Amino acid sequence: MLDSALQDKANAILRPSTRGNVPPFMVMDVMAAAARIEAEGGRVIHMEVGQPAAPAPRTAIAAAQAALAIGQIDYTAAVGIPSLRRRIARHYRETYDQDVDPARIVVTTGSSGAFVLAFLAAFEAGDRVAITSPGYPPYRHILRALGCEPVLIETHAETRHALTGEMLLEAHRKTPLKGVLVASPANPTGTMMTREAMADLIAAASSAGIRFISDEIYHGLDYAFPAVTAASLSQDALIINSFSKYFCMTGWRVGWMVVPPWLVRSVETLQQNLSISVPTLSQIAAEAAFDGRAEMDVIKHGYEENRRILIEGLPKVGLTEFLPADGAFYLYADVSKFAADSYEFAKTMLQQAHIAATPGIDFDPFHGRSFVRFSYSRSTEEIVEAVARITRWLA
Repeated sequence: MLDSALQDKANAILRPSTRGNVPPFMVMDVMAAAARIEAEGGRVIHMEVGQPAAPAPRTAIAAAQAALAIGQIDYTAAVGIPSLRRRIARHYRETYDQDVDPARIVVTTGSSGAFVLAFLAAFEAGDRVAITSPGYPPYRHILRALGCEPVLIETHAETRHALTGEMLLEAHRKTPLKGVLVASPANPTGTMMTREAMADLIAAASSAGIRFISDEIYHGLDYAFPAVTAASLSQDALIINSFSKYFCMTGWRVGWMVVPPWLVRSVETLQQNLSISVPTLSQIAAEAAFDGRAEMDVIKHGYEENRRILIEGLPKVGLTEFLPADGAFYLYADVSKFAADSYEFAKTMLQQAHIAATPGIDFDPFHGRSFVRFSYSRSTEEIVEAVARITRWLA
């Protein structure tokens, strides 16, 4: 038997680090609960996860198949295949009329890998980084795991749930910030920032020496007005994007960053050490995906129709309050008329109506218990049925 001192040491060795002590991403728990219902023969409509129902572009699949036929899939440069980086730069010219040097583009393992690289390259342990609430939960979870302090700034209807320059500077005056991260279109709300609003925020961040990170993963999925890239407003902004959403390539795990010139080498060396390179097959497919935009635009129009069905259908059953769904494929709805706790609302809806949605507490510690996020990235037939099921359930 070990004596008590040795036992204490052994227990300490077996204990996880505090950096790994982050909350779960609740949407994954909802998916697991839905899977259990399906395993018992139930048919769940999945509105809990931002997972496009459509496959990757045919051009991407064909390119991957051709590469597999050759058979040799080697490492690439840490920053990505040169032709893919040039194609992403061309995308900025074609889409935003913006020249971006391919040398500033780094291919990443989805946007998730990009967040890790961005936070490690731009911030020191202990740095305070502002993010909005509601907001994507892994922002704060990754920051905490890396030793940074996420600072939640509550957004309001008066600013269309966008962070303003004055709100940022007010938080900075209380305790200095080293960075700020915003998303437009945003998750979970679907709201977008106008060009003027983003320019104001970037100018405020620059005036205070606050590093600006723009999450543009839902670009291409904009309905109310065209999305604005921070690349058109600042050479120092760090921009994160992905092939997951517009291009329907979630499981391929490939994204990119537009990095300020002074940060490129740091991001490159981090990627060399953390992952060597992004999966080659995914990079080959991603480059070809740009040739499938016409196919992807058809899918986007399907999301627009799904959005219309929800915006028109849910108010008829009492779900009348939701944030402006400018883009992405989410509707963030107030369910407080029906339940004091959105977690219980979502749990009961899954059990009784077999509709999976994500409770807002995952996205917003201030008011999340009043909200549920519905993803409308599935087929239109499923969205029509979802409204019918919710109608029967709440009647």
